[in-house]
Amino acid sequence: MTNESIGEIVISPRVLEVITGIAATKVDGVHSLHNKKVADTFNKAHRGRGVYLKTEETGDVIADLFVYLQYGVNAPAVSMAIQKAVKDAIYDMAEITISQVNVHIVGIVPEKAPKPDMKSLFDEDFLDD
Repeated sequence: MTNESIGEIVISPRVLEVITGIAATKVDGVHSLHNKKVADTFNKAHRGRGVYLKTEETGDVIADLFVYLQYGVNAPAVSMAIQKAVKDAIYDMAEITISQVNVHIVGIVPEKAPKPDMKSLFDEDFLDD
């Protein structure tokens, strides 16, 4: 069987944002993503909550994630787990290699605070149970 191209495959940046966000929120110790629209330091519009993806001129894809962690977790260990989870998820689902995953910890959430549901993170109907 040959790998002959029969057309183009285009994956929306929104899809990559959702994959990135879900992968990050599934890591133990992550409470939620930050709504980066409130404090957008890049002055660029985007739809993902706490997820910003950009492609450099070199073709490198860089992810910036803004997260709240649960109280009492090891922040560096959770951050490294987020980096691995995001890189693995994007590669496994889209065969795209993320060159950098920058984790920005914007806060620590008290132990008793409830985790937000996935639907509120991404406003996607398919996340309904």
